[in-house]
Order: sequence, then C-alpha cells, then structure tokens
Amino acid sequence: MIVIEPAEESDAEALAEVSRRAFEHDVNYGAPGPGGPPGYDSPDWQRKMIRSGRFFKVLEQDRLVGGFVLSRLPDGSVQLGRAFLEPEYQNRGIGAELLRFAEGVFPETEHLVVDTPSWNLRNQHFYEQGGYVKIGEIDVGEGFILFQYEKKVG
Repeated sequence: MIVIEPAEESDAEALAEVSRRAFEHDVNYGAPGPGGPPGYDSPDWQRKMIRSGRFFKVLEQDRLVGGFVLSRLPDGSVQLGRAFLEPEYQNRGIGAELLRFAEGVFPETEHLVVDTPSWNLRNQHFYEQGGYVKIGEIDVGEGFILFQYEKKVG
C-alpha cells in the first residue's frame, strides 16, 4: 500500500538521495552512463521544486520510495516530470498507481504529458501500457533525444 502526498522542504535530502539512486539505476536500462537530468541529485533543486508547485512524495509503510513533479503548462495540459522510484520498488505496480494519482490531481485538465529518453525502452513501454501515445521528439542537444507522450484524461 502506497501513500502519495505533497512533499515538504524537510524531505529534500531524502528525495535527492532516492532520485540519485533511481536515475543512476537507469544504466541497467540503456542509459549511456550514470547521471540524470539537471538537479536530479541536488537537495537544493528538490527544495526549489517543492516551493514552486506540486512536488509529491511516494511513501510505502512510511518509507519515502519516490517522488514526482506536476506542472501546469500554458496550454492547460499538465506535465508529469521527474518521476522516480527506488530501484527495489520498481516493477511492483507503484508506477501505475503514481500515474493514476497524477491523472486525477487536476480534474479540469484534458491532457497529461510526459517525456522520457529515447534510449529508455522500459519507460516507453510503461507509458504506452498506461494509455499514453507518443506525440513527438525533442533534441535537447548533443544527440540526447526525449520522446514526448500524452494521454487524454479529461
């Protein structure tokens, strides 16, 4: 049983550690090396996101096991960003619960969007299995391509 609730600034250190382990674990799924998006392992980045909006933590039996950020976009859609789970909690259905939760936070929105690296076939399959459709690609530089996905939720 998981619980999803708003993250607090006091969670920043733990969120950064979980994020670091989760993103660095991606080397097992095609990442070109350890690392993650800018600030993925920074408590300061986590605090900034907590202050600026909708940063949620994922708990299982009171243990912090993941997090994600929701952002409203100018077109009214909502972006799910920086979703991460402890490696040992992956592939247990928690990600699907996280998606269902995220899809209901803004009931007035019609679309939820997410992106994932082109090399991450596991994430692509996960989003497609959840009803997301690939809508584009973004070249963020140096050959790093993000695949964009969208789901109509409204």
